[in-house]
Amino acid sequence: MRAPEPEVRLPAPMSANRSGPAFRTRAPDELRRSRRPRAHSCWDHLYAAPLWPLHGANLGTLARTCDAVGACITVPRFPWVPEALARGNTLRKPVCTHRTGDPLGWLARQRERGARIVGVELADEAVRLADLAPARSPTVMVLGHEQHGIPPEALDLLDECVEIPMVGTGSSLNVAVAGSLALYKLAGLL
Repeated sequence: MRAPEPEVRLPAPMSANRSGPAFRTRAPDELRRSRRPRAHSCWDHLYAAPLWPLHGANLGTLARTCDAVGACITVPRFPWVPEALARGNTLRKPVCTHRTGDPLGWLARQRERGARIVGVELADEAVRLADLAPARSPTVMVLGHEQHGIPPEALDLLDECVEIPMVGTGSSLNVAVAGSLALYKLAGLL
């Protein structure tokens, strides 16, 4: 016969020491009034560039993150991309979107104009996400193909690579999750 479990007493909630609730949630209407009334235009500062996407759902997630941090998204001119962006954009407002038919040429032009080009990739000499400096000048965050990563010919156009440390057994995160984390860090919001 097992002995009874000892009684565990949990500490009182933080609000027990305060007059009123510890946290207050805001209604969606109140949140909307406190934020931008319309989508931002291109600020030419921070771009998410998923230039070799495989899954449309990832583009929708990245578009939402771009809106959240004030970034633009640059996508390839694949026939399915506009529908994927529209389906994933639950904001019902347009997100700052640029399109390119030549991803390598677009990256080269961004680099020529002085933009910082950061690849999210598992690579030698990659900096940890925690050590990634925020964007202080025009910055492009490049994301590769979900299975193959950033193509070798594009790696030569990068100024730096960032990797997201993982302690689990997986080798990488979903591209939209990894891109969202890097965007928040580059935007100076983490």
